[in-house]
Amino acid sequence: MRRLWTALALAGAQALALAAAPMPDLTTLAERSGLRQTGRYDEVERLCHDFARAYPRAVRCFAFGRTPQGRTMWALAASQSGALTPAAARRAGLPVTLVQGGIHAGEIEGKDATFIALREQLKQPGALKRQVLLFVPVFNVDGHERFGAWNRPNQRGPEQMGWRVTAQNINLNRDYMKADAPEMQAMLGLVRDWEPLVAVDLHTTDGAQFQHDIAVMVEPLQSGDEALRQVGRAWRDGVAVALAAQGGLPLTFYPSFIEADNPASGIEDAVPTPRFSNGYFALRNRLSLLVETHSWRDYPHRVTQTRQAVDAVLAQVAEQGKTWLQIAHEADARAARLTELPLAWRTLDEAREIDFLGYAYTRTPSEISGALMTRYDESRPEVWKIPLRDRVVPDRVRAAPRAGYLVPAEYAEVVAAKLSVHGVRFERLKTGADALAVQAFRATQVKLGTHSVEGHQMAEISGDWAPESRAVPAGSLFVPIAQPLARLVMNLLEPDAPDSLAAWGGFANAFEAKEYMEPYVAEQVAREQLAASPALREAFAARLQSDPVFAASPRQRLDFFYRRSPSWDERYRLYPVLRVDSRPAP
Repeated sequence: MRRLWTALALAGAQALALAAAPMPDLTTLAERSGLRQTGRYDEVERLCHDFARAYPRAVRCFAFGRTPQGRTMWALAASQSGALTPAAARRAGLPVTLVQGGIHAGEIEGKDATFIALREQLKQPGALKRQVLLFVPVFNVDGHERFGAWNRPNQRGPEQMGWRVTAQNINLNRDYMKADAPEMQAMLGLVRDWEPLVAVDLHTTDGAQFQHDIAVMVEPLQSGDEALRQVGRAWRDGVAVALAAQGGLPLTFYPSFIEADNPASGIEDAVPTPRFSNGYFALRNRLSLLVETHSWRDYPHRVTQTRQAVDAVLAQVAEQGKTWLQIAHEADARAARLTELPLAWRTLDEAREIDFLGYAYTRTPSEISGALMTRYDESRPEVWKIPLRDRVVPDRVRAAPRAGYLVPAEYAEVVAAKLSVHGVRFERLKTGADALAVQAFRATQVKLGTHSVEGHQMAEISGDWAPESRAVPAGSLFVPIAQPLARLVMNLLEPDAPDSLAAWGGFANAFEAKEYMEPYVAEQVAREQLAASPALREAFAARLQSDPVFAASPRQRLDFFYRRSPSWDERYRLYPVLRVDSRPAP
């Protein structure tokens, strides 16, 4: 009994101490400077802990990763329901709204705006009663601390800001699929743990000068699960209506002209590939919203509008989130029964004319660069009549494997690491097979990029799947297609998907010739083959007659015979990952 009274006394003393403690200052440097400045990363750490101290039952501050330069990556979980862990959110059936700022750390209004939005949301019960806000103030932390004026030369404010890419020079918004950066691996761990229903990525665009001040783009919209497309359109339109009601001039497509400096060229809409945040989450059967304020608006305007966008998102998720969450779970089940998937999309040439709010401009030669230069006059607003190409259709549709994919043991460790970071389910085979019926992809053409992209040499791979019998060693991976992340699996493992592991150069050695035949040896082999086969003589003569490029190339002519010799490497251009129609023995 004495212990009970002691515990009650201690609890009472702690409650009195908390009641007597002053409320932490939850304002930002941005606010205190009249939205002219933004704080350094130590402010994020302070605010994270101060929000948790001020609202211990509604906010949790926690670390979820560490950057290459040794900085802690902080996140806040906020909900007036008290569900502040992934398990608690799942038990309560609450949707999780992920809001991330500073993936490009120079575009930083997302950090300041969401701190303001969170503080005001917590002052009274409201949208945070019916969801969990998972807030990452700065994704690219090391880039944030590469701080200085003019880091964003196209942008009006703040006075100083961070840098676009990480300390390792990685653009995180090109890293969702390949997941090279430690920061991205930490973010995907957060996504695996929390399974957010919606992901909101806060940016600042640049480009031409025009009146529109914010763009909101949602996925899935043209691709992905059909039911989620309907949800996505309603969500996007609801956010746009809320912004317009507060005086904004929102767009629902990315405002980038086909010719970057020529408004008359119009705009082409497209399906984003999954290297980007708004392309990635659709493969997880979840919703994403890309918010782009316009860099030519000043920082106070951009912070205000971003806060309005965050408030609109939270309001819609509070109202519709549980329904959307059910639709997302149904989409998971549909994905596990996937039979085919578009891997690529194209925008049709047909266009419709739209009214676009711009400014008067001229296009005249520059005495500086010598190029044709577009100059805008912001004192003369006008309406541009420009073409919009927004009809998007599948460009490459691929049947799904009936059972799944096999990754041979020699590639298993590298691929397993990539699959694990995404949360893709797979298993290791304890037994092998000397001859297994599979489908193998043999590349007919591999076109390598002429320059590196994010430290990789990209590959455009053409070819076909065809039945073969191949040995599969023990320790190989089996990746079943019957799982909620089936769309992600196919985009990772189909070699000609735009952001597959192969497209990012992950299997480059498989497409390189490692053995060769000297011309004097090939010449002798060719003579022996021609002497032994009248049919081959006819085929060689026909090829010479029909293919002038072949006829003019000594190398191609000798390769014609080399490929028919037992010395030819049958694994050359064989994509290492296989497809199977039935589950192999475990």
